[in-house]
This record gives sequence, structure tokens and C-alpha cells, in this order.
Amino acid sequence: MPNLTSISEFLLLEFSDIRDLQILHFFVFLAVYVTAVTGNLLIIIAVVLDHHLHTPMYFFLMNLALTDLGSVSIMVPKAMANSLLNTRSISYSGCVAQVFFLIFFGGSDFAILVAMSYDRYIAICKPLQYETIMHRGVCMQMAGGAWISGILYGTLHTAGTFVNTFCSNMINQFFCEAPQLLKLSCSDLYLVEIGLVIFSVVIALGCFIFIVLTYMEIIAAVLRIPSVHSRKKALSTCIPHLTVVSLFLFTGTLAYVRPPGNTSAEINVICAVIYAILSPLLNPFIYSIRNKEIKTALLKLTDFGRFSQTSSREILLVKLS
Repeated sequence: MPNLTSISEFLLLEFSDIRDLQILHFFVFLAVYVTAVTGNLLIIIAVVLDHHLHTPMYFFLMNLALTDLGSVSIMVPKAMANSLLNTRSISYSGCVAQVFFLIFFGGSDFAILVAMSYDRYIAICKPLQYETIMHRGVCMQMAGGAWISGILYGTLHTAGTFVNTFCSNMINQFFCEAPQLLKLSCSDLYLVEIGLVIFSVVIALGCFIFIVLTYMEIIAAVLRIPSVHSRKKALSTCIPHLTVVSLFLFTGTLAYVRPPGNTSAEINVICAVIYAILSPLLNPFIYSIRNKEIKTALLKLTDFGRFSQTSSREILLVKLS
């Protein structure tokens, strides 16, 4: 079998070898990608431009949107290009970059979700100390820590994956995914990555327990609130975050916690689409559907655009007259 140290590219899984279906896949992914990018960009722009959203909760939400924007941009454009150009190839360096950035954004995403759960805990359980504890410096440190942990996580797992000698360059996935690459290993060095995965699972489990404990405290605090209106208001800030955490954990579990053995290519693709694309696509809608502040900020953006166009027309008419 060939050794990939002397081969410059990998061959990814094709969605179909029928040209019409390849074009269909391109347009489906294009629609999904444009929707995901637009939704996350609107969240980022709204938080940046609206001073009412300059709070820790929305600061972390903006960071979450950035990670979602990055993760969906890692694989979808390449999959679209391959479908459109009727090719399967990705360069070795491109594959390394995909693995690194996918793990980097995924790790950062989870770390930010943990920070958001702590923010909700302080806001609801210790409201009088909220501004003292969650000041700007702390928020910057927490967000910075999330991004740095993502970089370290991505670096370790990418190194642990590509230190291996590969016996084939045919990846059973439509993008470069670490578990599929490890299946191509023909050396014992894959055990390095397995060890890193076990270490990561232990850390992730600790973070998950932390989130569960914070929400147990939050629910207990909410139940002690005498006002029904205040109770609903407190829960309304937690439900979107809890939904996003559940979606992240469900899709991640679906993708990686599967029975051992040779699963079909179709199952691999479906699981990958669900965990890699579904979260970045749905997160903006989850946070904006019942969030009046986000809705108001987005309406202000559209009104500002209309106002700017109207003002430009009025200025032009004045100049012409």
C-alpha cells in the first residue's frame, strides 16, 4: 500500500457519481451555507452595533456565533467545490487544515457554552454580585481561555492524527475527519491519538457535569422566585442556551459514540452532516426566536438600512434641486 508521506492528496467520499445529483448537492449545500452564514453574521452584527446587547450574555453569544461561522466554513465550501467540479481530491495540507480548524472551532464552541452556563448561574443565583463578578475583564479572560483551549485542543489532536503512517489516501467521509483518518493508519502511533481522545473525553465529561450542576442550582433558584413573570423571564434566558448545549452534545454523541465496526458510508455522511452543519445552522434561530432583545436589534438594523437609503435619496434630491 502507498505511504502518504509521498502522496500529496487525499480522496474524499463522493455524494454521488451521477452528475445531476452532484449539481443538486451543490445547490443544497449552498442554500444551507448561505443560511448558516447569514444567521450567524446577523447575530454578530447585532451584538456589535447595538449597545443594549453589550452584556456578558450577548458577548459570549457573539463568540459562539463566530465559532459556528468558522466551523461551517471549514468543510461546506470544499464539499460544494468538489460537487461542482466533479472531483474528490483535497491536498495533504488542506486536509491537515480541515482537521485542525474543525477541532479548534468545536473545542472553542464547547468551552464558550461552559462559560455561558457559568454566566447564567451568576446572573440568576447571585444577581446582586453579577456586575462585580462578570465584569469586562473576566468576560475577556473567559472568552480568551475558550479560544486558547480550542487552539491547544486542535493542535494536539491534529498532531496525534498526522503523526501516523497511512496505508491509503481514500477517506470514507466528505471531509477530513480524524476518526476516519485513523482508520487508514498502518502503524501503532494511532494509540497516541486514542490516548488524547480519552483525555479529552474526561475533560468534556467534567465540563458536562459542571453544566448539569449549574443548571440544578439555576432551576432551584428559579423555583424560589415568587413572581411568575420573573420566573418566566429568568427561564427565557436559559432555555436557548440549554437547547444549544443539548443539540451540541446530542450531535457529537451521534457522530462519535457509535458501535464499533464498519459503518456504511451513508451513515457516516448523515452523522457528519448532523453534527457539523446542524448546530451552526440552527443556533442563530434558537437564540433569536424567543429573544426580544435580539429581535429588536435586528429590526433596528433593517430600519437603519431603510433610513440610510431614504436619507441618501433625500440628500440627492436636495442637491439636484
